[in-house]
Formats: sequence, structure tokens, C-alpha cells
Amino acid sequence: MQKITTYIFGLLLLLTFSCNIDNKELVLDGLYIGEIAMQGKSTPFKMQIDEQEDGQIIATIINGEEQIVLNEIERNGDSLHIPLHVFDISLDLEIQNSAISGTYTKHYEDDYVLPITLHKGDEKFLLVNTDVKPANFAGKWDVTFIEPEAQDTTKAVGIFKQNENQVSGTFLTPLGDYRYLTGVADDKVMKLSTFDGNHAFLFEATLQDDGTLKGDFYSGKEWYESWSALRDENIELPSPDSLTYLKKGYDRIQFSFPDLEGEKVSLTDEKYQDKVVIVQIFGTWCPNCMDETKFLAEWYKANKDRGAEIIGLAYEQKDDFEYAKRRVEKMINRWDVDYDFLIAGTSDKEEASKTLPMLNQVISFPTMIILNKEGELVNIHTGFSGPGTGKYYEEFKANFNQKMDSLLAL
Repeated sequence: MQKITTYIFGLLLLLTFSCNIDNKELVLDGLYIGEIAMQGKSTPFKMQIDEQEDGQIIATIINGEEQIVLNEIERNGDSLHIPLHVFDISLDLEIQNSAISGTYTKHYEDDYVLPITLHKGDEKFLLVNTDVKPANFAGKWDVTFIEPEAQDTTKAVGIFKQNENQVSGTFLTPLGDYRYLTGVADDKVMKLSTFDGNHAFLFEATLQDDGTLKGDFYSGKEWYESWSALRDENIELPSPDSLTYLKKGYDRIQFSFPDLEGEKVSLTDEKYQDKVVIVQIFGTWCPNCMDETKFLAEWYKANKDRGAEIIGLAYEQKDDFEYAKRRVEKMINRWDVDYDFLIAGTSDKEEASKTLPMLNQVISFPTMIILNKEGELVNIHTGFSGPGTGKYYEEFKANFNQKMDSLLAL
């Protein structure tokens, strides 16, 4: 009898200990290593999850220097619904002991669902062989991306920094940058990734014996390109001020689109007379556009009383005014933007170009058009090199501020 009692008591202790372990494992707070399964690959990212005293859950996606705060999380038992800030995208997750798993869904696309898992981790983002000194990937690279089917090529500039096995950087393209990339160097192999809510990018490359790079680029559910690169510290892209321009026969930017209340707004309206006007071609689905919007929102607050106005022309994922309005309003609230927005069309570049027939074409989201106080075209800047590009972003800001100061002083 004593043996049975001792056995039962021991079993109860074991069960109690096991339950305590499970309870500990269900504590959300901590740093996680996330992985998005796509195209047979795993795209890693970091996420910090913090549960506040009032029960609110806040998650932060970490891309190197960038931190994207997600504060609209809904918890129902062991289920988490995480809207990815301004994007019409969400993570729907289930807490399972020490791991969290679920799906990454783009709601504006049909059947765009990818598996995702998160495991509690430390600062070791990707495991590497530290016994082997990694190759040097730091510097500036002349990059060519190659589409597999059409064999179309796109030029870019790769800029990478390296500290032992840790690598960071981005790619500059004529249409914008690939934002904050982080990863590792493992012997002769470099892996970089980013997850900003809308984009899940994975870049892999191997250093060849001749000093060039050859690699692969995976984006989301199905986009793939191969790429190659040659180290070149002097490589530059075409000027972003030369790519979009007025077609022959046009001397003005003209349009009339509905604002968020459905009222038609034109550049000829009294509000924009005798003002320096910036016209922003953008979409709330576009991370580069959001980088530009945050910059313009801050600049506008500081300069609107000097005689400046900004009009954002929103080109959204659906041809639905109410849908587009909701997306823009969410962006306005997220970034505290107080300049004007009009619903201009859809994100299809061919269709977007038809709405602004005076332009050679809408090449990139975003595109920034600057008009002087007489309504004359001063400049069209295609794409945006955001804060992830370092000195290129600082150069853009300096040139932009100098140009705007000159126009506002007239």
C-alpha cells in the first residue's frame, strides 16, 4: 500500500511539473525566429512579442535597424490574428506549446496563403560554420536580375556591410530599393532576407572563383529570378529624375479624381493656386511608398505654412472605391498623415498610366511630381531610395530639401 501511495504521489508531482513546463511554454513574451515557407525555401525573420499588463499584445517585426510595430492583435484562446499594419494582409496563428504556427495571407489576392512558424530564439539569426572564415561580401556590386521565362534583365546596385558572419544591406534599382536586408555569410555563401509585412524576400548567392556572385532571388509565393553580380565601387543607376517625363504635346500635369468623400478634386482648385505642389503617385500596399509617405508626412507638417501642398494619388489593389478609401484611411491613421489623398485607380501600371496620359508611363510606385507656384512641372522623381539605403537616402533628403526651399522662397 505504501508503495502504491508513493507511486501515486510521485506521479502527481510529475504531472504537476509537466503542467508547469507547459504553462511556461505558453508565455508569449520573447524574441522569435519566424520562417515563411515559400517555393520550397524558408525565409527567416525576427519578431519580438510582448504581452502588456492590460492584456494587449504587441509584436515587432525586426529587419536589422527597422522595427515594424504591430498593435492591433486579437487573441482568442490560443489563436492570434495579427493584421500587418497598413497592408491588407494578416498572420493567423495558433500557439502550440513552445512554437507558434499558422498562415500568412494576402487578402487582396486569390489563394495567397503561405505557412508560417515562429520559434523562440536568441540573436543567432541563422546558424553558420564559425570555424571557417567567411568570404568578404562587403562593398558595392553591379547586379543583374534575370527572369527565367522571358530572359528579361533588370539592373541594380547591391550595397552590403559585413561584420564577421553577419551581413546587411539592400539592392538599389531604378524603381526603388529592396529595403532592409539582413543575413549571414557562411564560407562562400551569402543569405539575406527581409519581411516587411507585404514583401517576403530571400536572396542567396555564392562567391565564384573569379570574384563574381551568382545567386537566386525568391519573393513570396511564386516570383523567382536568378542574379549575378560583379564588384564595382563606381557603379551607379540612371538618374531617377530622368525616367518619367511629360509626353510631347503636353506642358502640364492635369487630373480630376475623387477625394475620400467622393468629391472631385483637381489641380486647378483654389487650394492649390500659388502653391508649390507635390503629387505623389503611390499605393498603400507598397512598402517603398510607405517609406516615402512617412518622409513626406513629416516634411509637410514642418512646411505646409510656407505655401506647400501635397496630393497623394492612391492606386490600390482593387477597383473598389470603398475598399481603397478604407486602405488609405488606415494608412493616414497609422502614420498621422494630414495632406490630401485622392482615389486615382488600381495598381496595374498600364491602367494607372491611362489615368495620367500626359506621362510617358507610370513606371514605379512611388513616383513624385513637383510643380512650382505657377503649376509648371519642375521635376519627376521615379521610385524612392528609403532609409534602408543609408547615404543614398540622406542624399535624397538633402537634394529634396534644397529644391523645395528654393521653390518656396520664390
